[in-house]
Amino acid sequence: MGRRAPDPVQVVKQRRDAALHALVSGVPYISFMGIGFDRRGDELTGVLSFDDQLIGNPMLPAIHGGVTAAFLEVTAVISLSWALIWEDFENGALDVEALAAGDLPRLPKTIDFTVDYLRSGLPRDAYARATITRAGRRYASVQAEAWQDNRARPFAQATAHFLMPRPDPSGE
Repeated sequence: MGRRAPDPVQVVKQRRDAALHALVSGVPYISFMGIGFDRRGDELTGVLSFDDQLIGNPMLPAIHGGVTAAFLEVTAVISLSWALIWEDFENGALDVEALAAGDLPRLPKTIDFTVDYLRSGLPRDAYARATITRAGRRYASVQAEAWQDNRARPFAQATAHFLMPRPDPSGE
């Protein structure tokens, strides 16, 4: 006659963190770049930890433009994937242990990606957030911005379009 009692908050947080870790660790390039994610509820912030190898122009010094673009694209893809699995995850249809074992959802594929470089990325940690402007069954549009010390002063922003992964025809 009843609903089961909800899980304690700490258990829910641990389950969410484990799911995000599984999703991020499923893409080796993310750890190679030194990108991590800070989760607050369903909102993700990408964190690009500074490393001297990220510098493209040592005379300025400035973060390489390719690193900046990769950081924004990774943030957009992971944020979109996180939004896609959030509902299944919250209602229990997605198994965290299966995610951790490598049974990851297919990631959206990039159709196009445009970066606006607004100023030089300084030699320090950078942060990024993505906003999903449209997510349908076939296509998604995402905007992302990266900043360092002041979120109101982004050093780069991007617009991306993704081909959404098709559901597994076997229903699994």
